[in-house]
Amino acid sequence: MDFDRNRYFMVGVLLLLLGLQFRMVDSFVLNETSTRALARFVKDAQLATNDLGSQMYMTMHPSPRKAIKPPNWLGWALLTVGGVICLHAMVLPRPKA
Repeated sequence: MDFDRNRYFMVGVLLLLLGLQFRMVDSFVLNETSTRALARFVKDAQLATNDLGSQMYMTMHPSPRKAIKPPNWLGWALLTVGGVICLHAMVLPRPKA
């Protein structure tokens, strides 16, 4: 499968929309399941444990939630790359029918 004009344009639009999303949103709050999966991936033993003590603690206190704040430059970078890819798609030859 080769990348033709339409696929380049679609990837560019998706990157533009993702960059717009990162520019509009200040932070993302993960749910408990995602927070525990992230803790296991990062090897953070404080959130990844499933022993009896931590389960009893979780029944009495609210579930842990991780807030992720993306860097400010990430939205601009995605917008720029998406715009360049969209413009590049315009100069590619049309797909053959």
